[in-house]
Amino acid sequence: MPLAEHLRELRNRLAKAVLAIIVVAIVAAFYQKQLTDFLSSPVPKCPGRDLAQSHGGNCAIVVFNSLSSPFTTIVKICLLAGVTVSSPIWLYQLWAFLAPGLHKSEKKYTVAFVATAAPLFVAGAWLAYEIMPMSMRVLLQITPDSAANTLNLDDILDFTVRMILVFGLAFELPLLLVMMNIAGMVTGKTMVKWWRGVVMGTFVFGAVATPSTDPFGMCILAVPIIILYFGAVGFSMLNDKRRERRNPDHLLSDDEAAPLDLSPQPLGDSEPMPALHEGSEGGRRETARTSYDDVT
Repeated sequence: MPLAEHLRELRNRLAKAVLAIIVVAIVAAFYQKQLTDFLSSPVPKCPGRDLAQSHGGNCAIVVFNSLSSPFTTIVKICLLAGVTVSSPIWLYQLWAFLAPGLHKSEKKYTVAFVATAAPLFVAGAWLAYEIMPMSMRVLLQITPDSAANTLNLDDILDFTVRMILVFGLAFELPLLLVMMNIAGMVTGKTMVKWWRGVVMGTFVFGAVATPSTDPFGMCILAVPIIILYFGAVGFSMLNDKRRERRNPDHLLSDDEAAPLDLSPQPLGDSEPMPALHEGSEGGRRETARTSYDDVT
């Protein structure tokens, strides 16, 4: 298609994706109270919302700090629900726009990548939501007994989204390494040599990336990623062995020449060229025009 047709198709795909997000966000607005309670549930709330019972780090009270905070927070929650619930629709629109330009093998790998990436992201998001109450209790326990905790719901929403995104995207790292191995960019033996740096870097990443910044959240994020990393190493080494068995020259060293088959091969049936009369002047000119040397 010409460039204008591609741009027109991209516009239509984006319009369908945005429409799906808006429709789901409007539906989510009718359930905004349930969504707000769900996102703020990791916070250990004080019973009866009594600020006097919030001394120290036992519990906290969720508040709004400005007049427009309830409206902006509800809009964020609805848009977040729209993007999350409608993800199959806008991901399909993205796939439908890119698929015509891919080869059959590339489509196969892309489908396998998406089919594996989605469960990994969901697993990371679920783990983040499960450990958030513990992380929040760890942070709240630092509060002295002479103080009370009042948390803005907008900040809680940002904290929850950051935790889910960090854990979900971090769980995609082993899949990225597997795809690089399939593409031939890195081998399993090379990944084995990286294990010390990967373990150290994973713990540093867990300490910096998690919003809670506590050792518990760092370990909860780092340990599953390390396990998935070694799983990716095992898969890559098996894939390297499979690729090596299919290579006819895998028994040769790097400085050894491959054997050449110099035996003559039959050319098949061929028709002889018509004979030319070289006695005449025209025959000599025709011979000069149609004769070929050995190189030709």
